[in-house]
Amino acid sequence: MAIQQTPGPPNLATSGLAERTEFDRWREQFEQFAIQDDTDKTTKFLDEDGFVSAVAPSNETFLKIHKSQYSILFKIADLKKDGKVTWDDFVIFQTLLKKPDAEFEVAFKYFDQDRNGDVTFDEFKRVFSDNLRPDSLPFTFESPWVKLFLGKRGGQHVLGYNEFTQLMKGLQGERLRQAFSHCDKEETGYITADQFKRIILELARHKLSDSILESLPTLCNISTGGKISYSEVNAFHNVIREMDTVERILREAIANSPDGKVNRQDFLNTASRQTRYVALTPMEVDIVFHFAGMGELNARLGLSDFGMLLDPVWERRMALENPITDDLNDGNFWHGLGKSIYNFGLGGIAGALGATAVYPIDLVKTRMQNQRSKVVGELLYKNSMDCVKKVLKNEGFTGFYRGLPPQLIGVAPEKAIKLTINDLIRANTKDPVTGEIKLGWELFAGATAGGCQVAVTNPLEIVKIRLQMQGEMARVAGSDPIGAMHIIRQLGLVGLYKGAAACLCRDIPFSAIYFTSYSHLKKDTFGEGVNGKKLSFVEVLSAAAIAGMPAAYLTTPADVVKTRLQSEARKGETHYKGLMHCFKTILKEEGPAALFKGGPARILRSSPQFGVTLVSYEYLQKLLPFPFGHHAPPVESTVVSDVELPRLRARNAMKILLDVHEDFGMVKRPTK
Repeated sequence: MAIQQTPGPPNLATSGLAERTEFDRWREQFEQFAIQDDTDKTTKFLDEDGFVSAVAPSNETFLKIHKSQYSILFKIADLKKDGKVTWDDFVIFQTLLKKPDAEFEVAFKYFDQDRNGDVTFDEFKRVFSDNLRPDSLPFTFESPWVKLFLGKRGGQHVLGYNEFTQLMKGLQGERLRQAFSHCDKEETGYITADQFKRIILELARHKLSDSILESLPTLCNISTGGKISYSEVNAFHNVIREMDTVERILREAIANSPDGKVNRQDFLNTASRQTRYVALTPMEVDIVFHFAGMGELNARLGLSDFGMLLDPVWERRMALENPITDDLNDGNFWHGLGKSIYNFGLGGIAGALGATAVYPIDLVKTRMQNQRSKVVGELLYKNSMDCVKKVLKNEGFTGFYRGLPPQLIGVAPEKAIKLTINDLIRANTKDPVTGEIKLGWELFAGATAGGCQVAVTNPLEIVKIRLQMQGEMARVAGSDPIGAMHIIRQLGLVGLYKGAAACLCRDIPFSAIYFTSYSHLKKDTFGEGVNGKKLSFVEVLSAAAIAGMPAAYLTTPADVVKTRLQSEARKGETHYKGLMHCFKTILKEEGPAALFKGGPARILRSSPQFGVTLVSYEYLQKLLPFPFGHHAPPVESTVVSDVELPRLRARNAMKILLDVHEDFGMVKRPTK
């Protein structure tokens, strides 16, 4: 009785035409790597290297699947077997990759040596054996499992396409079973850690990061015997096979976790909700957390901790990561100079945006703080809203922006100094193991940053305040407005630092409170950095705004004193002799409430200003990254990829073939 064979994959030449846009893209890929045929000047073709470049994924690093192994695909596309892939050959192969099951069809065509639509026992054995090194773990073709697919001894049964796909799906499991039996010669049910590592290196090196491969022997620590059982080997293999499921469960569990971290129990609970049946056994979950937690099974872990397990090229990617101090102190003078210029530039742009956005509020705050409530006839404004109405009525809309140019000129170095000093101190006082920074150091970093910026902000503030007061003085005294340069010449170098002590009393506590609050709001309230989380625009803006509220209001007394000292006193007003004299005089003449004049306006100004500034700064860093810096990408998702689907299928086809053996395609097959 004749054996009924399952039909092979349909003929590609008659499987339908691709869309025109795809042909254009294929033509571009072909022309990019094609070379001229010496025998026919009108024809171009792809050699092996050019073909691999044309079909391999654009993000392929060739670290796990070697470039020479992609030559397998070249052998399939080279229909004439003359070492040349013509345009027609290339179109046929690309059409193959369009198919939803292209990965298995590519593998089938490689085993189907005579291209008759089925794979015989002899073909399977020959292709399989030709791709094993002499010292590779052996494979017995007479095993019951192989016979179930390929029939009795002698290979009387042949595999059609659909049967072949099922064989390839289960082949690695059979390879694993046979390899374990080969190593466990005494049939104890256990193998050594070195033997386990050898098995995984031969069968699944391409699916695991180098860090995991180096840690393979530690699997023996899960049990107490010091050796590895077949159950553990099988569980490890199942984790590799179900890696997409593991990642989906992890991402879901982490997304629903308050702190962005999960433990073993969280993972199992999410798995029960997300899967119809039990996807992973307790032993398999133990293995996941063993390797992600570096042997600590009960740790709470974030997505970055699982990176080495989820991303096969994790080691290469993580090698790009460096802390901020490494980027700032690269060991190269020109690199450090360039980074400093970069920080100043972005800080200046961000600071200018923040200052411009809130400058009208700042003007109202200055007018309110400088108003002497005890001077008869000098009570110009009843409150902040009254001030806004009168400025708009008497000076017009542009009156709200008096003194803005010098403010913008000073903002760049001010913001750069503040941000850089704070980041630098924080980076150098972090615990090298945990990455945490003590509260005292956080306060010190902010305070130092605030103190350093006074060298820039004090001259800026005194010029800005006098310009802001001109509209009011012109109305009261009838004086003509003067420019910023006239004020600078009038004050002189020493005069520009009038009120510097009060400026220090304001900026040091402000920055200490602000940066510490901002950091903890981002980390503890919004969860920045947890599981690699990046805050949204609204979250960064909210953290910056909230942090600015206590910092601004609590330092209002120092700001009032500074404003009074830096303002030009008019006739009939008290002339302050210094910081303490100003403070005592305000208390005596106007009462404690006067020290908090403009407090609400200061909150309304500082909160949105720092919000806009820091959001702008962080988004500018993303939009315009430092070209010579270290940019660490996030954990690669194996579930979703933006690589072109045909190229992705080409790589997946290679993964199916590499499940046979890690060296598949690298062993030179004997020529006949």
